[in-house]
Amino acid sequence: MLPLQDIRVLDFSTLLPGPLASLILAEAGAEVIKVERPGPGEDMRGYPPFLDGESGSFAILNRGKRALALDLRAEGAAASLLALAPTIDIVLEQFRPGVMDRLGLGYEAWRAANPRIIYCAITGYGQDGPRAREAGHDMNYQAGAGLLALTAGADGSPGIPPTLVGDIAGGTYPAVVNLLLALRRRERTGEGCFIDIAMAENLFTFQFLGLATGQGAGDWPQPGAGTLTGGSPRYRIYATGDGRHLAVAPLEDKFWQAFCDIAGVPQDLRDDSRDPQASIASVARCVAAHDAAWWEAALAGKDTCCTVVRTLEEAVRDIHFKARGVFARKVEIPGHVLPALPVPVVAALRTREANAPAPRVVEGNEAIIRVPKP
Repeated sequence: MLPLQDIRVLDFSTLLPGPLASLILAEAGAEVIKVERPGPGEDMRGYPPFLDGESGSFAILNRGKRALALDLRAEGAAASLLALAPTIDIVLEQFRPGVMDRLGLGYEAWRAANPRIIYCAITGYGQDGPRAREAGHDMNYQAGAGLLALTAGADGSPGIPPTLVGDIAGGTYPAVVNLLLALRRRERTGEGCFIDIAMAENLFTFQFLGLATGQGAGDWPQPGAGTLTGGSPRYRIYATGDGRHLAVAPLEDKFWQAFCDIAGVPQDLRDDSRDPQASIASVARCVAAHDAAWWEAALAGKDTCCTVVRTLEEAVRDIHFKARGVFARKVEIPGHVLPALPVPVVAALRTREANAPAPRVVEGNEAIIRVPKP
């Protein structure tokens, strides 16, 4: 039995944070019903790549779900959805605060129809507070939480983050964690609850070291200065001789000494507490003396905590990830099959379906509305 196979989720969310959260729930056995606007469906269906008119981005985020096309502003729409309340365990949405209330589909309406319902709202800044109704995207949340400032380079300008940390780390994962906690509490009390997920404030968790040093000792982190932000030779990215890069992270001394032996770092510069910048310059020269292939061979089988920086294309072809079956599951689009998005659900707790389709927006309205939860 899968841990969530008796759980039914009604998902009003779009794009990334909510859909990724409901994908994780679906992979653990939950039945997920996406509520989308008629016609084009939710916004992610308009994102490339397009495979015979279908979005590959939408497909990998919505594998194994069902779709319900419904205009939420239409007369009777709210009533038809609330009629499903006795069969629903989780309602998931990421509109701005107040939108679902105006549609007649806010938490109080669901709770009146089914007190056991767990209602999760994902927003940028939470349901209340001065910024609650402020528009934003991932970069805005990182900027507001102080995280973006730490990406600044030599010119002092912050860099554009390579991944949507706010959406996933601040939105998706806290939503899943709290939904599972709420389900556990409901087992004991029989009561549902409202879950307020604020993406911006959840990013402070990922700055635990800066918060400890800043609030505890008044030493607030600066880009390029901290132990984990470029100030130490033991935690930096160095250019190799062929223009590629080596991620050097031998923080512990046994790893640092092993790396220095391979790299040829002079003994008098291995004590990086005396002159960190001199040690950084020495390591940079040593790394630049060889190309990436040399480093791959030299580091193979050695405990140094150093890794040649791979492209995404190289990473998905890596023999380790292939051996682990990271991309073995598939998502089906009419006429195409793509590797499914890996999610952090272990095999023992995850659906065994190797292939599963992405939902089509025209599917099954009547069946979804009429069929009760098993």
